[in-house]
Amino acid sequence: MASDALLTIENLTTAFDTEAGRIRAVEGISFTVPKSRTLGIVGESGCGKSVTALSIMRLLPRPAGTIEAGRILFNGRDLAGLPAEEMHHIRGKRIAMIFQEPMTALNPVQRLGTQLGEVFELHFPEMDPGAVETECINLLRKVGIPAPEARLKEYPHQISGGMRQRVMIAAALAGQPDLLIADEPTTALDVTIQAQILDLMRSLQQETGMAIIFITHDLGVIAEMADEVLVMYAGQVAERAPIKTIYTQPRHPYTQGLLASIPRLATTPKSRLPTIEGIVPSLLEMPGGCRFQNRCPRVMEICRDSPPPMYRVGREHWASCFLHRGQPAAGEVRP
Repeated sequence: MASDALLTIENLTTAFDTEAGRIRAVEGISFTVPKSRTLGIVGESGCGKSVTALSIMRLLPRPAGTIEAGRILFNGRDLAGLPAEEMHHIRGKRIAMIFQEPMTALNPVQRLGTQLGEVFELHFPEMDPGAVETECINLLRKVGIPAPEARLKEYPHQISGGMRQRVMIAAALAGQPDLLIADEPTTALDVTIQAQILDLMRSLQQETGMAIIFITHDLGVIAEMADEVLVMYAGQVAERAPIKTIYTQPRHPYTQGLLASIPRLATTPKSRLPTIEGIVPSLLEMPGGCRFQNRCPRVMEICRDSPPPMYRVGREHWASCFLHRGQPAAGEVRP
């Protein structure tokens, strides 16, 4: 494990038992999150982004969801094998998460002050009620909520979507985490509020030094937030590279297709944008070879027979595609 690695995922496979059988929503993924850096995870809906986050947090729905294989090393400790009580002390304090929809993540029948205060009561039981209220006010002020004293007495439905997302960020920061997982935190927000939330997260990272895993389907947001990008497809890693490299030198056909579909200023007005033909295969009927084979414009016979390994295609740049045969391939543990 690299000396600056805060989180290292090694060959993680997460499965769910369903009436139709066991499905692997995430299979054999590996990546590293250095301290104080941001990893962006991007891909279509259903590609395994959120399941990866829930696996790290050990919040998979039980008994259906389970970590079938792999290691989740956080500061050298394997979270996948930790007893529930130990994980209870890490979750929310050392690792925090901002969920995709704040209206469902917040309790609609509890005041905001009560919900924020619970974080301090759980992780800092020695704090008296007065100190908890003061810290809640300071947190709301830090995330840019006006009149924080009054907001503590309000319910989630009484504030806007942008405000609710700020409250979620405040709750996540209450434990002073080393790692923040943000699962599509700006998806339901308008563009102006989205920009404010992204600016807030960047400034808080600079202030606290926390690492961030930023999950989204929006490549434009990733360009603003991430130092490194992990492109996922059908539960596996398709490509991984530093942020500038992924935009200037995409090496996997799926990544190339995603980037080609982004509107640009040079795009002819009212013209049809390029699309990736076909649909993502069902988790119950994954092809035996490359999972992108039915949509890939450069598919080869070998793609139908064998799953491609991760090939090193540049400095800190990896792609899971047989187009790069001849390049060094990762071993059993993917990079």
